[in-house]
Amino acid sequence: MAHIYLDNAATTRMAPAVIDVMQTAMTNTFGNASTPNFYGHAAKATLEQSRHLIAQSINAHDEEIIFTSGGSEGDNTALITTALSRQKQGHHIISTTIEHEAVLKTLQFLESLGFEVTYLPVNDQGQIEIADLKAALRPDTILVSVMMVNNEIGTINPIAQIGALLKDYPVVFHTDAVQAYGLLDIDVQALQVDLLTTSAHKLNGPKMMGFMYERQGLNLPAFIHGGDQENKRRAGTENVPAIAGFAEAVKLHDPTMKSQTRQRLQQYKSLLLGTLKQAGVQFQINGPQDISQAAPHILNIRIANVATDLLQMKLDLAGFIVSGGSACTAGSLEPSHVLQALYSPSDPRIQESIRISFDTYTTQDEVQQFAQALQEIAVNQQKG
Repeated sequence: MAHIYLDNAATTRMAPAVIDVMQTAMTNTFGNASTPNFYGHAAKATLEQSRHLIAQSINAHDEEIIFTSGGSEGDNTALITTALSRQKQGHHIISTTIEHEAVLKTLQFLESLGFEVTYLPVNDQGQIEIADLKAALRPDTILVSVMMVNNEIGTINPIAQIGALLKDYPVVFHTDAVQAYGLLDIDVQALQVDLLTTSAHKLNGPKMMGFMYERQGLNLPAFIHGGDQENKRRAGTENVPAIAGFAEAVKLHDPTMKSQTRQRLQQYKSLLLGTLKQAGVQFQINGPQDISQAAPHILNIRIANVATDLLQMKLDLAGFIVSGGSACTAGSLEPSHVLQALYSPSDPRIQESIRISFDTYTTQDEVQQFAQALQEIAVNQQKG
């Protein structure tokens, strides 16, 4: 039985054009981009063309783009190098309770080194309050890290407002944009962020590939030491085929395509929720209640009186792939830390919620099939 894939926040399938570009690069552009020979020059040209295209996509300078192995490395690099290089100025960091594990566990590591972290709470929509951030700022605050889009409930944080607030403070502002890049329009100048991290496999690119934007003048030390690659910021021979594939994925997600995709995915949400309402299914939306105010590809809902693991199992047997939360914690028996941050420990939503996530290849027919299956499972379980 062919399964319908609705776990795109965990990873997306690679676009056929990305696969073609990578295969061509692996065949023809196999040289080391740091070597001064014919194949090295060809690899270097592909590397820098890709860097330029990606820089343009967020209104950055080419030299501000540092290729990484993905979101986890980017987050670790941004947080650890900032903290260690600024510890003479202070040891205080501000973040939120709903960050990805790549940020939260890195912050725990920094706490073990003596840094102090303030974890801001979120409101019932999953957003931080600007007033809370302002109140948490101290003379010894050196770093603020707030994710752009939450990977479990799709909340979009007010990054531009945060950037406007922090421009008057001597702090470094980092945002994890892994779930935003490729769907939302991002302009690092308008947002006034200092560091931004991404991952290619969230927008139909290859796994183990991403980039970190580092604002000019920040001058962070290298996180990986060795050669002089990536403007002496990240040692190691660049994976030119994967970088070329990443650039192709970015090219596919141009502004027109992103706008069309956002509109279509919002329609999918409305279709799904409308089907459940019409069938009388008891459900609640986790995160933004106005679905137009959330990231278009993520919908987290509670199906009343149906445990998450049971619902996932029944949907899997019916041929549909969804998630109970972040892929990075899927093997854990602990409930979602994001839902725990939103609700009281006794709230049944923590144990009865699933995440549905679409991408550009998701079709309306697939969503209709899923809506029908979810409706039938929910009605049968809620009757029982």
